[in-house]
Amino acid sequence: MERVPTGIPGLDDLIQGGFLQGSSVLVAGGSGCGKTIFSMQYIYKGAELYNDPGIYITIEEGVQNIWWNMTSFNWDIVKYQQQNLIKIYRMNLVNPETFAKDFDAEIGRIKDMVKEINAKRLVIDSTTSFAIFMSSQSDIRFNLFKLVDEMKKLGVTTVMTAETFGGRDEFSRFGVEDFVTDGVIGLYFKPPMRALLVKKMRGTANDPRPHPMVITSGGIQVDPNEQILWDALK
Repeated sequence: MERVPTGIPGLDDLIQGGFLQGSSVLVAGGSGCGKTIFSMQYIYKGAELYNDPGIYITIEEGVQNIWWNMTSFNWDIVKYQQQNLIKIYRMNLVNPETFAKDFDAEIGRIKDMVKEINAKRLVIDSTTSFAIFMSSQSDIRFNLFKLVDEMKKLGVTTVMTAETFGGRDEFSRFGVEDFVTDGVIGLYFKPPMRALLVKKMRGTANDPRPHPMVITSGGIQVDPNEQILWDALK
């Protein structure tokens, strides 16, 4: 089975070399834990290190804000945008009353973008913003599954983020997001400590222990050789 390197130093050592090609992975955590950095690093390093075209879908954040936030890491996003290796797109979902119609149209646009640049990587940031337009857990689960399934058909490896309240055992906001995806990664920020935990990764013998994580001037790094006590994340 082919693996997609994450571009997060140390993480691939915990998951047999990367995400399974075509899989979907949920990255969950509280505010400030590094979900957006993780997601953009996955897209950026894919272009820089592996020549993998990638698409970053934002639902809440403006495209310009995403670009500004990433400049602190000296990532030359414009270079890879010009080479058609990175595309940043803001999903147009603003009216709850027409959500179903708008969502289907947005999936169509994403599929067109994937085909246009032959994208191998995709980020949806975030499922929490996305789910506020839906009235029930079953609607959230159905629509997330629809999106994930369409990306699998195209062979795209997808990372989705979920905002939690920061609890140790929280891996989704609405209780369904982690059931839709093939993998779940928890990010934690208990000042001054940061940690990463691979909760599940289908088809992968993963290390289930929390590991130290840092955010450096070059992005996120994980220490696969050290671990953090589970009780320290309470």
